[in-house]
Amino acid sequence: MDLHRWMNNSMPETVCRLERSILDDFHVETGEHFGFTGCGEILDILDDLLGVVFPGCYGKETIQLGELTYYLHDQLRHINRRLIKHLKIVFRTKCAVSDCDHSECDNRARETLVEFVESLPEIRKLLIKDIRAAREGDPAASSLDEIVLAYPFVEAVSTYRLAHRLYQLGVPIIPRIMTERAHSHTGIDIHPGADIGEGFFIDHGTGVVIGETCRIGRNVKLYQGVTLGALSPFDRDGKPKVGRKRHPDVEDDVIIYANATILGGSTVIGKGSVIGGNTWITRSVPPNSFVYRTPEFTDSQKTRSVTVGRPG
Repeated sequence: MDLHRWMNNSMPETVCRLERSILDDFHVETGEHFGFTGCGEILDILDDLLGVVFPGCYGKETIQLGELTYYLHDQLRHINRRLIKHLKIVFRTKCAVSDCDHSECDNRARETLVEFVESLPEIRKLLIKDIRAAREGDPAASSLDEIVLAYPFVEAVSTYRLAHRLYQLGVPIIPRIMTERAHSHTGIDIHPGADIGEGFFIDHGTGVVIGETCRIGRNVKLYQGVTLGALSPFDRDGKPKVGRKRHPDVEDDVIIYANATILGGSTVIGKGSVIGGNTWITRSVPPNSFVYRTPEFTDSQKTRSVTVGRPG
């Protein structure tokens, strides 16, 4: 085949078909230009935010303690310059006002940036409590340093807490880009809309799924493969249940062991309960319960879920 002849004679028709598909069927809504928020730069900003929260761990350089003030100030100025651009883009693109001149969108972006950056010290405080919970809850952890540098849940939960604040501030798209990067890195899928209390620890972590409308209390510990999901994402007419609570609540001081599946917006796991591995739960569990699977000694070797009160 003569490649040059093909590019000159045949490829233009392929270009036309691609262009028709892009313009007529779907393209990311950006107005009169292409290149929405630039996922790559959003992820670079996320890396810099993680470096601000944990200097020397997620940053790209060694930081002397005497230079910390300069480093934080310089990094935040750099983050601000880039993040404000993307905040303006997403607020403008998703603006519901048809004749908006974008002045309100841009002002909202500036206010959002300030609120987000000013919340970073509180986000870090939450993360330190999460890391201390890991140190207290995992005998294999030798130090806080090891947890921050080596445990995948730190990246997942740190990213979630940053993205969750943006989600709370009404920022579209960007929070999900952030948490999906953490999902791809760690195997831990936390929707930025989930509400998670302090002292949260995910041990091992691979395969954990936490849905958008989950509410998780304080000092909760999950193991790998846990799903806190929707019982059904569709209503009786086959339409997605948008705007409804679809995912369970987990109260304070709960432990959920590996591969447990807990579903439904009205399902509540009561305070102080322990959920055993491989359980399937679609109804609420009273406080201080122990839920586990036990074999029925029959030919079929079926299993059942049994809930019993915890001793004491």
